[in-house]
Amino acid sequence: MSLCVRARMSIKFFQLIQLACWRMGSITDDEVIRKRLLIDGDGAGDDRRINVLMKSFTKWCHSSFSPEEGFSQYQRMVTSLAQCEFSMGKTLLVYDMNLKEMENYEAIYADIEKSITSAHEKIAECKKEIQRAKRIRKNRQEYDALARVIKQHPDRHETLKQLEALDKELQELSHIKENVEDKLELRKKQFHVLLTTIQELQQTLENDEKTDSDDTQESPMENGD
Repeated sequence: MSLCVRARMSIKFFQLIQLACWRMGSITDDEVIRKRLLIDGDGAGDDRRINVLMKSFTKWCHSSFSPEEGFSQYQRMVTSLAQCEFSMGKTLLVYDMNLKEMENYEAIYADIEKSITSAHEKIAECKKEIQRAKRIRKNRQEYDALARVIKQHPDRHETLKQLEALDKELQELSHIKENVEDKLELRKKQFHVLLTTIQELQQTLENDEKTDSDDTQESPMENGD
């Protein structure tokens, strides 16, 4: 294998290593874990393929092959290198697509936030309208109820007549009340006099009984003398 071919192969291989390093730096840990969990997904086996290519390249540089074996090994490394380049190119496209999707999602998120804010404002306005409608309905119901009550009452002239009649009735009841109170007061006084008389009579009876008892006790004593 000529030195020029080995030099070109080395340059291309180191370019591949640089792309691989950039690729590993542009993805997050979650993406690496998710990628390693894939079995046949996009990009699966790239790390292993690069490691194998590096080992093959190192072995190819430090080993003495026959021209046929060296060329065959060279073809295999070129094929593997092309596969890695294709996989990295596809990964770059997916990465760019993901960036665009993230920008699109952020725009959608901003629109949703605006829609939510607008919806909250509309809901608040609707609540105010509902409260206003409730107050109007309540006022109408109270007005209708008051109107029905007013219709049930007689006119002013009839009301004055009823008031005069009630005033006369109240005066009569007031006189009756005064008479009843006077009679009640008289009965209270009479009842008080009666109670006083009963108490005096009871006291007199008790005194008489006590006097009789004393006389009875003194009589036997005199007979003994």
